[in-house]
Amino acid sequence: MKCRHLLLAAFLPMAANLLHAQSVEPSKLVAIVRPVGDSKVMGSVTFEKTDEGVKVTASIGGLTPNAHHGFHIHQFGDLGSGDATSAGDHFNPGKHPHAMPDKEERHAGDLGNLVADGKGAATLTLTVDNITLDAGPNGILGRAVIVHAKADDGGQPTGNAGDRIGAGVIGLSKDSGKEPAASDSAPAKGSSGPEGAKEEEG
Repeated sequence: MKCRHLLLAAFLPMAANLLHAQSVEPSKLVAIVRPVGDSKVMGSVTFEKTDEGVKVTASIGGLTPNAHHGFHIHQFGDLGSGDATSAGDHFNPGKHPHAMPDKEERHAGDLGNLVADGKGAATLTLTVDNITLDAGPNGILGRAVIVHAKADDGGQPTGNAGDRIGAGVIGLSKDSGKEPAASDSAPAKGSSGPEGAKEEEG
């Protein structure tokens, strides 16, 4: 019985650390977009928590010059298929119809269009209020961003945006503020407190 009590006493702090780490929403996520198939689409997308919601910032190259390309968050971070269809459908936890970002009722993954310039490069900045940066019901951590071959025209069911030509998994940014559960525990034997703290900051 005494052994069981000792094991329980050792386990409880670790469980508390794990729950704390899971409950803390990261402040920033990032997706590195890579080509799908023979496209040349590449770039990055960041998602940053603000007082107004989540700020989405995209910088994508390799697009069709002077064209619009549908841009969405999809259900899964599974890019195992050659055409990125393994990422699933638009992320839509609220079961809303597809719409553009200025509509209140829309898929949580509806981010509108990337507008390419004459060199096939596009930047986009918008703030949305229907996603979170964790793995909760509205969370996008571990899901995927998809760039489509054609414009999202707002039509049903998914905007008629065509093939998937760029994709990236949404993960923790180095600047996310999210720490592993072990960071709440005492420094490992042989390491000093200040040095451990310095490593966590980097």
